[in-house]
Amino acid sequence: MGTQLKHEGWTTLLGGDPREWLLACDEPAARWVTLAELLDQRADDPDLIAAHAAVLADRGTRALIEKLPDWQVDNRLSGHSSPGFAPNLLNLLADMGVGAGDDARVECLLDSFLDHQDPSGRFTSFGTSRASPTPVWGSLLCDTHAITEVLVRFGRAHHPAVAQALTQMTADRADTTQGPAWPCVPHSVTGFRGPGRKSHFCPQVTLEALRTLARLPEHQTREQALEAARTALRAWTARSDEKPYMFGHGAQFKTVKWPTFWYDVHGLLDTVSRYPKLWQGTDGDTADRRAVAELVACLIAYNFDSDGTVTPRSCYQGFADHSFGQKKRPSGFATAHLAALLRRFDDLADDARAIDVTRLPSSKGGTGQPVLPKHHRR
Repeated sequence: MGTQLKHEGWTTLLGGDPREWLLACDEPAARWVTLAELLDQRADDPDLIAAHAAVLADRGTRALIEKLPDWQVDNRLSGHSSPGFAPNLLNLLADMGVGAGDDARVECLLDSFLDHQDPSGRFTSFGTSRASPTPVWGSLLCDTHAITEVLVRFGRAHHPAVAQALTQMTADRADTTQGPAWPCVPHSVTGFRGPGRKSHFCPQVTLEALRTLARLPEHQTREQALEAARTALRAWTARSDEKPYMFGHGAQFKTVKWPTFWYDVHGLLDTVSRYPKLWQGTDGDTADRRAVAELVACLIAYNFDSDGTVTPRSCYQGFADHSFGQKKRPSGFATAHLAALLRRFDDLADDARAIDVTRLPSSKGGTGQPVLPKHHRR
């Protein structure tokens, strides 16, 4: 495909423009992300259609689909912190180009999600916890939010059960110590509650909710969500004084762990990128703009190689057969995925370029120094 690549500000932040490399990449998911999110190809573009078909036929995609559990028996109540948790695998597949109606096994799993919902509207999962050695069906916000997000991503937003879950999601937003956001709500059956103070917001739960709501064009509480996004961003700006329990902002936060699904620099940027009013226009705040630029600079310094590609530096076990599951060579998918995220902040290129990540303070336990060799530092 002879594609004319136009100049874009985000590419100037990298040591090289990765788009030509990505277009020549033989990894179907990387090519699909490049065409869809870096080159804005229309849905009816023949190249994009062919890339989508290649994703569905790819052995790596089929292997991930084979990992999908039987929601009735194989999931775990605390599985939200595992890349093998069914909603996390579905989000990964969606990031790679799998969509609504593409696979019968995916659709069957989505149907199973819809079959398990408590009276409040929260979706439930089945498993044990420290509070209950006997498996039970119940809900934690980090479970129901993850389930709701993938149901919305795979075209189920207008299903009555999802509509009820979204209503409850909005109702669960609270005035926390840090500001309007989502706290950790005790398990609906066992009473188990995650770590941290009851009055504090939960970073992971909040990002899940904000991403979900941002995917709804008809969402009627956009301003309330924007305020919650400010609270999420505040966790970064206040990191030296108010580290959320178990959610630090040091080197581990700044280094993306693949496949990415948990709270880190990618998760926070992916979320706030959906609320550009944080830094744009009359509603934009100078401090928020600075904070986002700092995060963009950290994303680059801790994850991109000197040529503009991404070689994973931290990986979960069980994905070694995928380019994003190894640390030896650049990953097409990881490069395309992070480049697509970086592109959303194109208007912040000059701001990010002015950030010296070596001078940024970090939360307790972090040094503020990038983990890359000096010749890789941007």
